[in-house]
Amino acid sequence: MAENRAEVLAGFGIVALAIGFLAYAGLGQIGNAAGTYDLTASFRSANGISVGTDVRLAGVKVGTISDMALNPQTYFADVVVTLDTAVQLPTDTAILISSEGLLGGNFIELVPGGAEEILAAGEQIEDTQSSVSLINLLMKFVSGGDEN
Repeated sequence: MAENRAEVLAGFGIVALAIGFLAYAGLGQIGNAAGTYDLTASFRSANGISVGTDVRLAGVKVGTISDMALNPQTYFADVVVTLDTAVQLPTDTAILISSEGLLGGNFIELVPGGAEEILAAGEQIEDTQSSVSLINLLMKFVSGGDEN
C-alpha cells in the first residue's frame, strides 16, 4: 500500500511539472509577441533556412524568421524576420545566412553597421548574403577553381 502511494505521488509530481513547463512555454510566447517588430530582406538563395529559423546577433538569438516567399518579379526569396524590440539596428546592417558548422543547421546572422539612423519596423535590410553551398565549394576545389 505504501508503494502504491509513493507511485501515485510521483505521478502527480510529474504531471504538475509537465503542466508547469507548458504554462511557462505559453507565457513566454505571449510575452515575446508583444515586444517584436518585423524587417524584410531578399536573398538570391535561401537554402537551409525556413520559417522558425533563429535570427542571431553576436551569437545570441534575437528573433526568428516569420515568413518566406518567392518574389515572382525578382525570383529572390523574400524573408520576414521578427526581432525583439530591444534590438535596434542601424540602416547599414547586413543580414546573412550562416552555418553552425559542417554538420550543423543554418541560421540568420545580423551584422550591424555604423550608421546613426535606425531601421524602422517594416523596412528592408539591403545588404544580404545568401547561403554558401558546401557541394559547390567542394566541386570548385576538386576542379581547380576553373569555371571556363
